[in-house]
Amino acid sequence: MQKPKWAREIERFVSIKSQFVLWGNIYDVYPYQKSDAIIPLNLTGYLTHLLSDNEYELIVQYEPLMGFSLLKGDEESFKTVSDHGLKDGHYQTTLIKSIDIIEKIIHNNTLYATIILNFSSRLGDTSGNDTHEFYYRIFRLLQNASAKIIGETQNPKFNLLFWFIDKENDLPTWYSIDNPKIKTLPLPKPDFLIRKTIISKLSPKIAGFNEVSPQKQEDIIGAFVDETNNLFANEILSIIALAIREAIEFSKIGEAIKMYKLGIVENEWAKISIQKILNAPAELSKRVKGQTRAINKVSEILKRAYYNLSGAQYSKRSNRPKGVLFFAGATGVGKTELAKSITGLIFGSETHYIRFDMSEFSAAHADQRLLGAPPGYVGYEMGGELTNAIKQNPFSVILFDEIEKANPKILDIFLQILDDGRLTSGRGETVYFSEALIIFTSNLGIYDVTPSGEKIQKVNFTMGYEQMSQIIMESIEEFFKYRLQRAEILNRIGKNIIVFDFIRHESAVEIFDKMVATLFENIKENYAITIKITKEAKAKLVDRATADLSMGGRGVGNELEEILVNPLSSLIFEMQLQAGESIGIYDAICEEGVCRLIAKKLSLGK
Repeated sequence: MQKPKWAREIERFVSIKSQFVLWGNIYDVYPYQKSDAIIPLNLTGYLTHLLSDNEYELIVQYEPLMGFSLLKGDEESFKTVSDHGLKDGHYQTTLIKSIDIIEKIIHNNTLYATIILNFSSRLGDTSGNDTHEFYYRIFRLLQNASAKIIGETQNPKFNLLFWFIDKENDLPTWYSIDNPKIKTLPLPKPDFLIRKTIISKLSPKIAGFNEVSPQKQEDIIGAFVDETNNLFANEILSIIALAIREAIEFSKIGEAIKMYKLGIVENEWAKISIQKILNAPAELSKRVKGQTRAINKVSEILKRAYYNLSGAQYSKRSNRPKGVLFFAGATGVGKTELAKSITGLIFGSETHYIRFDMSEFSAAHADQRLLGAPPGYVGYEMGGELTNAIKQNPFSVILFDEIEKANPKILDIFLQILDDGRLTSGRGETVYFSEALIIFTSNLGIYDVTPSGEKIQKVNFTMGYEQMSQIIMESIEEFFKYRLQRAEILNRIGKNIIVFDFIRHESAVEIFDKMVATLFENIKENYAITIKITKEAKAKLVDRATADLSMGGRGVGNELEEILVNPLSSLIFEMQLQAGESIGIYDAICEEGVCRLIAKKLSLGK
């Protein structure tokens, strides 16, 4: 097994550099090969074995507050080169006093020795002003270091000092920047080869491994390696341990990966009956009127999501969201209502519905609201609105309303969601969108805005659906390709753009009927008062409510509030209706902007 690049660099430079800075993935485990076995070791353990193979006889770790501990060598050797004794392999001392010991170990000519300064990023947190003197004296030690020939070695080597830090800038800039005597090495997350080595060696421990053919074993291991891209080696070990503990078969290792990423939660998608998906057009049409094309397209995508086929043409195991939809059209045509209806259909309620109004995210740093502020900034500990929401409920329908109003920087977030199905919050937590349905809405193509700020309508009721749809699609393409120069967004959304038709008169009447029925049902359910209306009175209300459809279904609702809801409220008060009573509305009169209803009490049974 080939060693990681950073490990090979250390072996190459031990005779050239005396200090190394290791930063990044310093808390992970690394596979060390011993004979035919692969042993996962933490960084200090791995480095100890690596340096032992290169003639380093004494390896000592120093930790803030904890002092020195022996990683390689005996206590007598430590005492010989440092003039201090260890007790059970440990010696506790202050930061300032530790420098004397470090200097003696580094300057010794008896054996090759190494000091590892672990948790170096925490020095300032634990030692206060002493860190300034510590940095200076270790820096001076660096300037005076010289390679030595000890024992039978043919090549001179330095006694070494290693810094383990979280981020590259955790050391003072004057210490490491443009310093030719120090070697800075980033430690990345495990690459493909390391992941494959770990997974190949440990997969036989998973139940059912030997029951599948060698070729199938290779295929599953390959998929396992792909699905753990960008995970730590520690996390891969956790997935394997989870599979063993939960008795998950090797052929179903994807369930263990999903369980680890999302937490041990019930799979809401698994609860959906096939019959419910088959009946989706009829169910969605109960709430959303006049959008047959949109509903049929959504139903197709829900079928694809049910069988987890989103992105299946690109990879055997796709981590992309369950589905992506882009709803385009005028205001009030049912875009948001359809998103809510989808949530209710899939999950049984709208508690899994998460909405973000992108007009609130137009500022330059609005992405921090979604992801959370980076370390050191106000609000860091709170996390991001989007990452928190999906972490709490990964099985969700997420609506990004009026996407064209978002700051262009936020589009990078969407690219990552659509491509990788994951995001990393400002706190460094990774959340996954593989079980979410993503919906964007947009009003692009409805209006053009002149340089003076005047809105000019591009589409209207006189147009047929095909003409209107073409204009809107061209506007969407022009916006993303040429104005934003982000054609890749459209590429990720693909053929999932759905243009909603205007609310035509026939659909407006259906919306009216649904709203009136809902109103009367609410009154009966809450107050036990029954409301009935004659055909003549209803016809007058319909004509008034559907006279102007420029605001779509929402406009119908607003007008209905003026001509029915408000007068009905007054009527109930005036007639002092009690529970169990009924009234019949037989006329509606609107004069000079004031509407009133003509009604009378009905006898029971009428």
